[in-house]
Amino acid sequence: MLKLPGHGRYSYTSINARPDYSWPGGKRLAFYIALNIEHFAFNAGLGMDPTNRGGPQTTRNFAWRDYGNRIGNWRLFDLLDELKLPASILLNSSVCYNYPDIIEKIRKRGDDVLGHGRTNAELLKQFWEHDEAQVIKEVTEIIEKHIGVRPTGWMGPGALESNITPDLLKEAGYTHLLDWPFDDQPVWMKTRTGPLLSVPYPLELNDAGTLVARDHTGRHFADMIVDQFEEMLEQSEKQPLVFALSLHGFIVGQPFRLRPLRQAIKHCVDHKRNGQVWFTRAGEIAKYCYSLPQGIVQS
Repeated sequence: MLKLPGHGRYSYTSINARPDYSWPGGKRLAFYIALNIEHFAFNAGLGMDPTNRGGPQTTRNFAWRDYGNRIGNWRLFDLLDELKLPASILLNSSVCYNYPDIIEKIRKRGDDVLGHGRTNAELLKQFWEHDEAQVIKEVTEIIEKHIGVRPTGWMGPGALESNITPDLLKEAGYTHLLDWPFDDQPVWMKTRTGPLLSVPYPLELNDAGTLVARDHTGRHFADMIVDQFEEMLEQSEKQPLVFALSLHGFIVGQPFRLRPLRQAIKHCVDHKRNGQVWFTRAGEIAKYCYSLPQGIVQS
């Protein structure tokens, strides 16, 4: 029998064969927004570029991404404040000492902050185990120093990992990660020192892949948000689900994309059935799952 390489992190379970449970207050759909706040190297390292795909970094490309920290992220903060929505901040630790007013805004909002590597100009897979562990330690300590709260959640740069990243995160005291887009419910993952919770994070409902990599428009993206929300709200009558939306200020913070995005998120917030929706953060989802009896959340 052919045996292919596997990961051994979780086992297969179909969505219809799992125990039922509800989110706090009897809610059925957990809704969270992940705001990626990043810093990139100048003319070096990695970084998406819709006009020079796969080519070397350029000054123009750095400037386009820098728009996010100068303009776009602030527009998104304004939108979140207007709608009184919480957020999960996926934070490059190098943001902490490059953009102090962004850090102050995050602190004032009280948002859930997750480690997102040092910079999105580098990936974890390139490091030896000891060096990757040191990167995780550096990110953790810098975020704790500048935010005032130690991060317990993680999403790697590019949502990518080495083969041992979950093991190193567990050993560093992390409780949950967002790198694996394989489910609409949280799932326990195996590590060499115990379980680590995978909280759903979108590959599809993500402005980076949708708008930059696949060339959809801001209006297309807004329609995707509404369709995803409506369908998941209906499906959540049968199972508790997680709706996650991933945003980057340098992408959807552009005015022509921001307008349809605002309309789509308002649709979700103002929905007549939003009594079924838990508007929350990734960290709160993880905490709640840790409080449930063993065997309720799948592994």
